[in-house]
Amino acid sequence: MKCLIQRVSQASVTVENKIIGKIANGMLVLVGFEKTDDDSKFEYHLRKLTGLRIFEDAQGKMNLSIKDTGGAFLLVSQFTLAGDCKKGMRPGFDNAKPPLEAEAMYERFVKRLREESGLKVETGRFGAMMEVSLINDGPVTFMLEN
Repeated sequence: MKCLIQRVSQASVTVENKIIGKIANGMLVLVGFEKTDDDSKFEYHLRKLTGLRIFEDAQGKMNLSIKDTGGAFLLVSQFTLAGDCKKGMRPGFDNAKPPLEAEAMYERFVKRLREESGLKVETGRFGAMMEVSLINDGPVTFMLEN
């Protein structure tokens, strides 16, 4: 399981010219699942997403979590995070979890994040062609893998 986190001052997802998810300050999280992933991976990612201190305090230091700031999440499924670019010039996706399994896992992860964070959680649409817009605050970007 991989989560690419971007601290944002705003972000949105558009599908077929309609905004389906939008947040102000918070985290845009691109989420990808690999074949060997199961729900046991959730605990690590949930703990990190809600507790990672990547927001600035009054002294300008990254010392606050999203819970401290009352921010929001925008979660977007991103199967290309499972892509392998080591060989050749075309990425391989053999490690990506099959779509039906990945969608169910994504939905369970979104539900758990909503329940455990108590914060606003917006989403994209699994499998859709999405346009993601964001203003990366910093820029601040981190990759979580386990």
